[in-house]
Amino acid sequence: MYYDVVVIGAGHAGIEACLASSRMNKKTAIVTLSKDMIGSMPCNPSVGGPAKGIVVREIDALGGMMPIAADKTALQFKMLNTTKGPGVWSLRVQSDKIAYKRFMKKALEEQENLDIIEAACKSVVIKDKKAIGVELEDGTFVESKAVVLTAGTYMTSNVLRGHTSTVSGPEEQKTVNTLSQSLRDAGIRTFRLKTGTPPRVKMDTIDFSKAEPQPGTNQFLRFSETTKPEDVLPFEKQEICHLIYTQPKTHEIIHTHLHDSAMYSGLVKGVGPRYCPSIEDKLVRFADKERHQLFLEPESKELDTIYIQGFSTSMPIDVQEEMVHSLPGLEHCVIEKYAYAIEYDAIDPLQMKPNMESKIVENLFTAGQVNGTSGYEEAAGQGLMAGANAALKVDGKDPFVLRRDEAYIGVMLDDLCTKGTKEPYRLLTSRAEYRLLLRHDNADQRLLEKGYEIGLVSQARYDAFKKKMEAVEAAREELSNAHIKPNSDVNEYLQTLGFEPLAHGCSALDLIKRPKITVRGLAKYTGLDYENQINEQIEIQTKYAGYIAKAKRDAKHLQQMEKMKLPHDLDYENMDNLSLEARQKLTEIRPLTLGQASRISGINPSDIAILAMRVK
Repeated sequence: MYYDVVVIGAGHAGIEACLASSRMNKKTAIVTLSKDMIGSMPCNPSVGGPAKGIVVREIDALGGMMPIAADKTALQFKMLNTTKGPGVWSLRVQSDKIAYKRFMKKALEEQENLDIIEAACKSVVIKDKKAIGVELEDGTFVESKAVVLTAGTYMTSNVLRGHTSTVSGPEEQKTVNTLSQSLRDAGIRTFRLKTGTPPRVKMDTIDFSKAEPQPGTNQFLRFSETTKPEDVLPFEKQEICHLIYTQPKTHEIIHTHLHDSAMYSGLVKGVGPRYCPSIEDKLVRFADKERHQLFLEPESKELDTIYIQGFSTSMPIDVQEEMVHSLPGLEHCVIEKYAYAIEYDAIDPLQMKPNMESKIVENLFTAGQVNGTSGYEEAAGQGLMAGANAALKVDGKDPFVLRRDEAYIGVMLDDLCTKGTKEPYRLLTSRAEYRLLLRHDNADQRLLEKGYEIGLVSQARYDAFKKKMEAVEAAREELSNAHIKPNSDVNEYLQTLGFEPLAHGCSALDLIKRPKITVRGLAKYTGLDYENQINEQIEIQTKYAGYIAKAKRDAKHLQQMEKMKLPHDLDYENMDNLSLEARQKLTEIRPLTLGQASRISGINPSDIAILAMRVK
């Protein structure tokens, strides 16, 4: 068997990688242990959230599948952070995990240029420091020009509960013990990480009267610009999540049995996630907190189970029973599936180039949890970039790399390549210094044309985008030319919003600069109103014009530094006046640009000044 690109693993990273490569007209194969596990959600049954939701919008702008699947299989839509500025608005959907898997399996089966190989991948085949294909468990060699590794938590994984460790992948799937060894044999560094998942309980055994209802947002929301209102579940049919809190009894049980947790018994060797810790880890790290939030979330219309978000644990089964039954509304519930922690091999992302190709093995690209990240969204974003760059490498074209001021995906990959990680990496809005430029609403404006240029986005999608932007500009022009006279009706409207009456006339666009004044609110005085999406664009661009302009000026400095390329063979060890730490870090990481070098921890401004002089 011969392919242009072979993808290992059909989780969220693998799905986007194989679809990107095949859309770019590369003969692609994806190797998965089971077709029925394509797009599996072994942990939280949701997509989006702070920063992550914007990543999903970026995936959509680059032609990816996650946003479409998330929209069409969502049980609830909710826009988060709406009381704050647009830089942190983020959509989250509660997903139907069964429908999501089914949707993704069908998408892969129907994709042109793509074959699905149902098998275990034994190793990446490497010759002369180049990946030339993969070997399957039965000895079959699948030759390829590029390999994308997206094995998630399946590399030498162990499931942990209490004092027991079981060789297994997530959801009782098999693990592959030889794959990471084939990477280490080639000189790629690996390290152990840990993640976990909470118990699932039977829905009809919960007393929801003791929980606070958490409904979605009653308006048409979507991740994909291609999604229509009729494609999503109407608000009145959407599911309601619920909020509860841990109790003093819960904390007492956990503290009493802390030595029984795999996390604290010495069984766990890998580092767990800082931003999504187990409940026992929360109690130890945040000892001053009297209680912790937990969310009761439905998993699927086809299942009668509830996911206890925030209650991840590696306690023994008998202790989990006590813990769960101490929670309000769950005193008499039946646990359908017990929680567990899982430990697995990840590779050191400092050995990865910004285009996601290994620095050690040419033609080998890596994406998702194998790069040390956590989260479905982070994985999907990486998968899309890795699949696209593998296709570009096959064609001998320049890599596709996103800057920090262009996308959250760019922030994530830059962080991984320059800073690395010792724990499961999670995207946060605070990681992005240009987050006012990286908004939920403008992902297509930032990225769609780039996706179109390399073949990720169709002509029809590109034409629709151009038409939308023309409509926004035409509406902006109309509002700029619409004159508002200082009559009693207008002044009464302004006073209700807390503004002084107009003394002189002005344009509608000038009025929209003020807080609370909207295009729709002025419609009765201008006769101008547009689709919600156009109104939102105009209001954000107008109200935040000064802040956006400043962010763009700041980003321009970054762009200048990114243009200054650093030769790969620079002898940092013998470069005069560089600090010792700088010599070590630069030699190890080998940054491609001065901008990338400036973001490596331990590199100070004087080191950058010396490098800049050397480059000039």
